[in-house]
Amino acid sequence: MKTIRLLLVEDHAIVRAGLRALLDAAGDVQVIAEAENGQQAVETAARLRPDVVLMDIGMPRLNGMEASRQIAQQVPKARVLILSSYGDAQHVRQAVAAGVAGYLMKQSAGADLLEAIRETANGGAYFSPPLLNHLLKEWLERWASGPQARPSAPALCSRQAEVLQLIAEGYCTKQIAALLFISLKTAERHRYRLMKTINLHKVANLTCYAVSTGVVESNRAPDWPATPAAAHAHRSAKRPLMM
Repeated sequence: MKTIRLLLVEDHAIVRAGLRALLDAAGDVQVIAEAENGQQAVETAARLRPDVVLMDIGMPRLNGMEASRQIAQQVPKARVLILSSYGDAQHVRQAVAAGVAGYLMKQSAGADLLEAIRETANGGAYFSPPLLNHLLKEWLERWASGPQARPSAPALCSRQAEVLQLIAEGYCTKQIAALLFISLKTAERHRYRLMKTINLHKVANLTCYAVSTGVVESNRAPDWPATPAAAHAHRSAKRPLMM
């Protein structure tokens, strides 16, 4: 029996420990590494080339959707399996567009997780039955009501999506440059192009946009203080500069 090499990506340490205990008991799954944010997940996947990446969606620094997209591009043989508490059709559609091999609800992880991992590792796809039923119901309702024009969000490149998430999480441009290992001038250029692309030029508006489009969870957006000086102090305390 072939051993499945798995990268476990989850930002909550307690949840990650529980998942690892379940996977270690399986016998045919080897957790070769863990990651606690999306950026770390991309870097680790590129270095270790796992068979399966078990990916959470709501994570700091780089969300699971964008991390999945980058892994699918950089490590095409790695099969990404989303494990999330989000069960709405929008998240599932975004995951499919990002190139994932499966989508599993955390609520049913105990019963279906190992089956989903084995199926995706063998080249198949696995989606929780309730998610498929929900998508089918939505499609049938749209088909019955006829085509409807829906406004689409401007397409962002991977770097712009990274910058948007970091802005929404409260990082200043200097911190973004350090986290992405780019110069301050390059970070400023990405920030300017991002603002121009989505036609938003204030941090608060960018944060609202990031939350509304699912780039960042609402509970990760900072509570903006009243003054610029207080805002800077708040960011420094909440998100220290990482070198």
